[in-house]
Amino acid sequence: MAIKEYSLLTRLAVLFPVGGTLFLILIPLLLIKIMPRIDDLLHLPSFQFGWINYVIGGILILAGMVFALWSIGDQLFIARGTPLPFMATQKLLIRGPFHYCRNPMTFGTICAYSGVAIIVGSMSSLVFVMVFGGLLILYLKKVEEGELAERFGQDYVAYKASTPFMIPNLKIGRRK
Repeated sequence: MAIKEYSLLTRLAVLFPVGGTLFLILIPLLLIKIMPRIDDLLHLPSFQFGWINYVIGGILILAGMVFALWSIGDQLFIARGTPLPFMATQKLLIRGPFHYCRNPMTFGTICAYSGVAIIVGSMSSLVFVMVFGGLLILYLKKVEEGELAERFGQDYVAYKASTPFMIPNLKIGRRK
């Protein structure tokens, strides 16, 4: 899938309408507007604890956005690709957020969506995030890791052996 390299303008023109619409608009709207209605239909309790929801949710959203946007930027500008499989990176990324874990964009996405679900206080939103996150992780394990090993060979195998899969190891940054 990653045979062809696309110009930055083409990568941006595809990434924002496709990825931006789904990940920045549709999924958050689902978590905020639709899933709480499902809670009501199923008579699920809300978990609203006032400002605590906003603090925990805000921290998760902030941390998630940092990791997600940082990794997308590195994919676009350094690795000459996108997070979209049909416009994959042309270079193995092991710096920036990829220095701390192999899947910082997925980690960031799950954190940010979890933060939204916590702010909303919706059980259905939280379950949706867990299922969505599980499917992303399954895709990464079953499809993407094999594809990366095929494309980048021993470099990826060594990177995989030394870098955590999903949860960032911030102590890695202190190595020399």
